Amino acid sequence: MKKAGRIILCLLAVALAAAVAVLVSGGASLHRHAVTCNDLRIYVQEEPAFVSEQDVKDYLVKYYGPCIGERIDSVDLSRIERVLDSRSAIRKTEAWVTGDGILHVAVTQREPVVRFQQGSHGYYADDRGFIFPLQKAWEAPVPVVEGNLPLVVPEGYKGEAVSDAEKEWIAGILGILDHISRSKFWSGNFAGISVSPEGDLVILPREGRERFILGTSDRTPEKFALAEDYYKYIQPSKEPGYYGIVNVKYPGQIICRIK
Repeated sequence: MKKAGRIILCLLAVALAAAVAVLVSGGASLHRHAVTCNDLRIYVQEEPAFVSEQDVKDYLVKYYGPCIGERIDSVDLSRIERVLDSRSAIRKTEAWVTGDGILHVAVTQREPVVRFQQGSHGYYADDRGFIFPLQKAWEAPVPVVEGNLPLVVPEGYKGEAVSDAEKEWIAGILGILDHISRSKFWSGNFAGISVSPEGDLVILPREGRERFILGTSDRTPEKFALAEDYYKYIQPSKEPGYYGIVNVKYPGQIICRIK
């Protein structure tokens, strides 16, 4: 066969394949056009329990509108995701439809690692420092940082801290909490963090009346090592509860006060 003939046959084969693809695509499109949304399936992890399957359904009805009975090719998946992602406790939404007329919505919730409390005003932050309000449905069992917080967070705020100084301060708190969570000694003997009127970070153990002054969040491993030395070498020499304040914010020093 001549080269020109082979080229013609190849072109005909390509054209035929394209026509078949168009027919298949058109058939699928017509099929999708004829299928209505007949079911809604919600996927939400059990914890945190901020958002339930019913909550997601209620959000969709209120802020998107009805889905059941609509053609699946008219369901606005991007809008559904935006509607749900706007909720403070939801981190990410994935929505898709299947050819059997089912709308699937998978929701990933925000997972708080710390709760900040300023008087009666409280809010969470996740491991990235993203701030979001407390939720009425569920209270997360996370460490609490309270007192003279150097943060300005309006009621109902959702997002990152506004200033670089606030972001840095939150990052320091997250670093302390990470150190505690990885320590066999401290993870079981940690009740929370208080911020003194002077701005010092104060570690509150579960047992004993001691309060450990860290100062700032720098040199965290060194300061906690000093606090452990207090338990090993200083506390055993006195009766329980003798010291109330243990200052470890200065390099290489453990300063104890009876108060």
